[in-house]
Amino acid sequence: MNTFDAINLKPGPVSACQICLSPRLEPILDLGHSALCDSPLSAEQIRHPETLYPLRLVRCPDCGLVQIDYSVDPAKLFHPDYPYLSGITETLKRHLQNTAERGHAKFPAPKDALAVDIGSNDGTLLEGFKRLGLRVRGVEATNIARVANQKGIPTTQDFFNLNMAQRIVDTEGHASFVTATNVFAHVNHLGTLLRGIRMLLTEDGVFISESHYLLDILATLQYDSIYHEHLRFYSLKPLVKLFDSQGFSLVDAERIPNYGGSIRVYAQTGRGRPFSEGVKNLIAEEEKAGVYEAATYQKFARDAQASREELRSLLVQLKREGKKVAGIGCPGRAATLLLWCGISPDLLPYIAEQSSCLKVGSFTPGSHIPIVDEKRVFEEQPEYALILSWHYARDIVRKMRAKGLRSRVIVPLPSVRIVEGEL
Repeated sequence: MNTFDAINLKPGPVSACQICLSPRLEPILDLGHSALCDSPLSAEQIRHPETLYPLRLVRCPDCGLVQIDYSVDPAKLFHPDYPYLSGITETLKRHLQNTAERGHAKFPAPKDALAVDIGSNDGTLLEGFKRLGLRVRGVEATNIARVANQKGIPTTQDFFNLNMAQRIVDTEGHASFVTATNVFAHVNHLGTLLRGIRMLLTEDGVFISESHYLLDILATLQYDSIYHEHLRFYSLKPLVKLFDSQGFSLVDAERIPNYGGSIRVYAQTGRGRPFSEGVKNLIAEEEKAGVYEAATYQKFARDAQASREELRSLLVQLKREGKKVAGIGCPGRAATLLLWCGISPDLLPYIAEQSSCLKVGSFTPGSHIPIVDEKRVFEEQPEYALILSWHYARDIVRKMRAKGLRSRVIVPLPSVRIVEGEL
């Protein structure tokens, strides 16, 4: 087995570290069996059994990688009807297009250069590269690829693999940029992915990844970011080891606000390239925060349990008092929060989403709460609104207030609090 193949995962239990292959995995938090977060159900489907999968957060004490210990078949996770559109949220749209601008500013490329985005969704990120004059190619496994093509972003609908990498090189040339935003921590065939990226890149080309950042997850108690799509929760030391083992160098990194706190990492082919000052400073920050110490994760687990109990107790109390509560926003991460906290339709009768959301008209996985057009929450004006997209709470609450929402807003994380006006 070559180095690339060794870190590829098969569906099922994961018994060794996903980067260094150490068999020593320390448990952090067991969230029981959970549903697939972006597989909302129809009214007919909720009348039948639903498959749940183990969801446990563990840590490798050897390289420091935090990860889950069960891998779900990607075809089940990222099915053709996957209901996520990256361009639906203006805040995220701006962040994604900034990725292109920032990467091009750091690593200037000629006007006819190629940029390839893996897991390109509706092409929002590639729109940024296109505006800079680059040629673009998206790779997207779900039917969202059709949306990108309609927008003029050439996109291949399929999972990324070595044959596709070679086909792109043969027909469009090598790429100056390969990006994977909110994807790099999701891929179970991590070795194949990196091998394909090496095939795609020019000699000085750059691989730009964006992932939830472990430092932010710990700082803001983001237990809801633990779900089956997220196989790994990156900090820099494990990433340095990963890239080096696969013939890359991690050369730069920066924190970004996406998804409640993410890290943007720049890597180039060839070992031994120097770190930027940004990398050195972030590693020092991780060490100071205790990212590589077992006690940090023991505290995270205790705090998550306490937060869970506080949120459920609040909703139970409001139910006893006869208060009406609705949900606001239904991101994938809501599945973990709802299921683990035991929030079902008796406590949260519905979740309001903007009309363009592909989840409207379906039910949340596992907890089976109806997802409805947001006009209902404006009509009913429940006394309380639980904001499940809390990581974008400031923008969402401001917009909802502007549209007329008068409800008190419950923000579940990083601490449970009730907000009367804007945040």
